[in-house]
Amino acid sequence: MRICDLFQAKRPLFSFEFFPPKTDAGQASLEKTISELEELKPAYVSVTYGAGGSTRDRTIDLVGRIQQKGITAMAHLTCVGANRDEIAAVVSRLEQAGVKNIIALRGDPPDGATTFETTKGGFAYASELVAFLRERHADRFCVAGAGYPEGHVECRNLERDIFNLKKKVTAGVDFVVTQLFFDNQHYFDFVDRAHQAGINVPIVPGIMPILNVGQIERFTKMCGASIPDVLHRELDRHRNDPVAAQQLGTAYATAQCLDLLRRGAPGIHFYTLNQSAATRNILTALRATGSA
Repeated sequence: MRICDLFQAKRPLFSFEFFPPKTDAGQASLEKTISELEELKPAYVSVTYGAGGSTRDRTIDLVGRIQQKGITAMAHLTCVGANRDEIAAVVSRLEQAGVKNIIALRGDPPDGATTFETTKGGFAYASELVAFLRERHADRFCVAGAGYPEGHVECRNLERDIFNLKKKVTAGVDFVVTQLFFDNQHYFDFVDRAHQAGINVPIVPGIMPILNVGQIERFTKMCGASIPDVLHRELDRHRNDPVAAQQLGTAYATAQCLDLLRRGAPGIHFYTLNQSAATRNILTALRATGSA
């Protein structure tokens, strides 16, 4: 199933993101998480690459196994550390595994690097990767792209950032999934800017339930997202109480999702961090209120 076809039903789509674990213990934990979240019948799940494409083979293996379970799966594909032929080989493996959905990203620099460098014979921008996929595969794949409500960490000019998004959509992106954010107005302002630029594909908000204060501070610093002052102060009060911090994070994300759906968001993409409890509680609450 191509994810872009699911949007035709005009119902909110709920999806989960996982990352390939590096250890046997992590693999066992992820299998448990997938089993628990599978019961919630997500529209699709996505599987990330590690920095610099370091988990490429594990990503292909995991997304293929998820697809074989009968769950619609979307693979992350980046420009980092691979030329056109290598990327084409990855896409062929995904196609052989029955995967019909790809989110095309430029990707983060490898560990130890501070800036992105184009691989010889590869791509410098996600828009080039999208165009490559369309040229070779036409509409056999649904292709998603990333959006940045507060601007990409390397492009804080919001107008320029929308210009870059328009290039990806023009190249063939079917829908957009946003970076995490904690102020819904950032999302709605981003959608307004996109519409003004002639971007009319679905823009799905990405939500990350806060599980750990230090962790979310590191994530937001890395990706350029901000934490509202009132939320940050409350998190700081619970810095040494992980249970209270997670309860606050779950409650806050639930309120975010309710507001997003009420105001017309086409679904929610949950960044699960390979854990099921918070996402399960949020989606269960949304469905209990009739919002999902």
